[in-house]
Amino acid sequence: MILVKTEAGQQVLKDRSVPLSPRQRTAFILFDGKRSIDEVLASGTGIGREEIDQMVELGLLGPVAGSKPAAPVPARASVPEAPAPAAASKAPAAPKPAEPAPPSGRSRQQRYKDAYPIATQLTGALGLMGFRLNLQVEGTTSYEDLVALAPKIRAAVGAEKAAALDRALKD
Repeated sequence: MILVKTEAGQQVLKDRSVPLSPRQRTAFILFDGKRSIDEVLASGTGIGREEIDQMVELGLLGPVAGSKPAAPVPARASVPEAPAPAAASKAPAAPKPAEPAPPSGRSRQQRYKDAYPIATQLTGALGLMGFRLNLQVEGTTSYEDLVALAPKIRAAVGAEKAAALDRALKD
C-alpha cells in the first residue's frame, strides 16, 4: 500500500507539534505518495511496521486516493492478535512474554517515544557540558538504549530533574 502525508501530517512536519524520533521523522518524510510501505521499511530508516501504523492512527499518514487496502493498516497495529487464528496452539505463548513487561499497558516503543523528548530536553539544557551526553541520547534507537543511558542523565542533571524521565521510562 502507498501512503501519503495528510494535511495534519504536513502541519506536524512544519511545526513539530507531534514528537517524532529522528528515525520516524526520516521515514515520515519518505512517504510522498510514490513509495510503498515496504519500500520505506526497506530504505534503512530503522523503523518498524508498528511505528508506521501509529502514524496512520494519529492521522499523519493516509492511503493514496487510488490505493485500496486502507483497512489492513489499522488491523496490523495489533500485530500479536493477527497471527492468533493462523497458529492457535503457538500464538498464546508468544504474546504473553511481551505483555507483562509494560505493567501500565504502554509498550516499550511508546515509553521510548515518551521519554526521548524529555531526555533530549534535559541534556540539551546542560549546554556544552552536556553536549556529548546529548549526542548519546540522540543516538539511542530503542527503549533499552535509553534505559541504559538514564543513570548518566540522572547524574548530570540531578535526581529531581530526572524524575520526569524516570516516570516516562517506568510508569
